[in-house]
Amino acid sequence: DAVIFLPDEKNIIIDSKVSLKAYEEYHSAEDGSEQKALALKAHMESLKNHIKLLSSKDYHSGLDLNSPDFTLLFIPIESGFALTMSQDNSLFQYAWERKIVLVSPSTLLATLRTIASVWKIENQTRNAIEIAQKAGDLYDKFVGFTEDMQDLGKHLQKAEDAHQKAFSKLQFGKGNLISRMENLKKMGINANKKLDI
Repeated sequence: DAVIFLPDEKNIIIDSKVSLKAYEEYHSAEDGSEQKALALKAHMESLKNHIKLLSSKDYHSGLDLNSPDFTLLFIPIESGFALTMSQDNSLFQYAWERKIVLVSPSTLLATLRTIASVWKIENQTRNAIEIAQKAGDLYDKFVGFTEDMQDLGKHLQKAEDAHQKAFSKLQFGKGNLISRMENLKKMGINANKKLDI
């Protein structure tokens, strides 16, 4: 068995304990012989049994790893992999349903790259969702800020209006305070400053 460590602390579990004893017997047997046919049947049964056993071990959740919910079953002899697939093309689906992916020397690297690529896309998607959420929060804050600024503007306008109204009472109208003060000055009060309005 092996654990492949991929970027972003991701892991892939590879099982390579598949028995190839029956495959060796198949290869050693004479073409067309009953021994060859029996060895091929035994090889297929051995592989199916190993898939069942591997599936029951549930490596991907049993170990403390950041791994997808399947295990790669590595068949180290390319011709053994090809023979298996040619004899039973449903075997790949049979393994997949049990969360096992069959790989060979020629497909292992491509499978690992595909998995790493899918993880990268998933990571980018997760980041894009997080960016969108943060952008939404920022937009909401901005809307709140503009509402506060508009509210502040209204209060400043009210203060300006109140100031003008108060100043009008001071300067204009019958008996306003400015004309009364100026009359007092004309009457001879002692003042050092001059009203500049």
